[in-house]
Amino acid sequence: MKGARIHTLVVALLLPLILSGSARAQGRGGGPAVPATPRAAAPIDLTGYWVAIISEDWRWRMITPAKGDVVSIPLSVEGLRVSEAWEPAKDEAAGEQCRAYGAPGLMHGPTRLHITWQDDNTLKVETDYGMQTRLFRLGGVLATTATAATAGPRTWQGVTTAEWIMAAGGGRGREGVRRGSMKSVTTQLRPGYLRKNGVPYSANTVFTEYWDLQTEDNGDQYLVDTNTVSDPVYLQLPWLTAIHFKKERDGSKWDPTPCDARF
Repeated sequence: MKGARIHTLVVALLLPLILSGSARAQGRGGGPAVPATPRAAAPIDLTGYWVAIISEDWRWRMITPAKGDVVSIPLSVEGLRVSEAWEPAKDEAAGEQCRAYGAPGLMHGPTRLHITWQDDNTLKVETDYGMQTRLFRLGGVLATTATAATAGPRTWQGVTTAEWIMAAGGGRGREGVRRGSMKSVTTQLRPGYLRKNGVPYSANTVFTEYWDLQTEDNGDQYLVDTNTVSDPVYLQLPWLTAIHFKKERDGSKWDPTPCDARF
């Protein structure tokens, strides 16, 4: 009996130490660890100020094209009809001067981006052109047309969900640096314009983007937004483009300007 009591006492004294050691081992890979937040797991740093590089499609992106100038956009018959009916005065009277500043059109504009982390799960992308804000929610399920049907009200910037795409080999290069990109899907969009001259997209639009970061030998950084606009109402087929931004040192050139239906 005396030996049994001694054995029980020894176990009681050692049990807390065993459990503590087990918990530390799990933290070192000996068991399940707390998942990293999207911010901590980011393979690229998208934060900072970025300016659009408009070296192509200048006449459609820097100025308001003439009515009917829809070259390169695969509009349907209905899309052509709506674009030819464009009247900026009507948009102004209806309080919809931001129609060309919804996410699919805004990204093609002469804008600067200011990207910051709103919290550990949400990237915030602000633009000085039109003074818009879009939130990218990471860590959940990417949006689809099915989920969009049950989501909240439609807005110019819609609802954007995103995920990290890690490069091959676990997302790390030879130097041990994380590598990858971000995919985002935007739904719940309020109907707007792909170009300022009334080229339309509908409320059924799904805007898919892939965000890649390129660093040059001299330290210059470029952000490439490869995106697809899918709209079964106004497009015959998806419209694919690639938009480039260069990182700026600070926000000294940030120039907030409100939406304008004409310029």
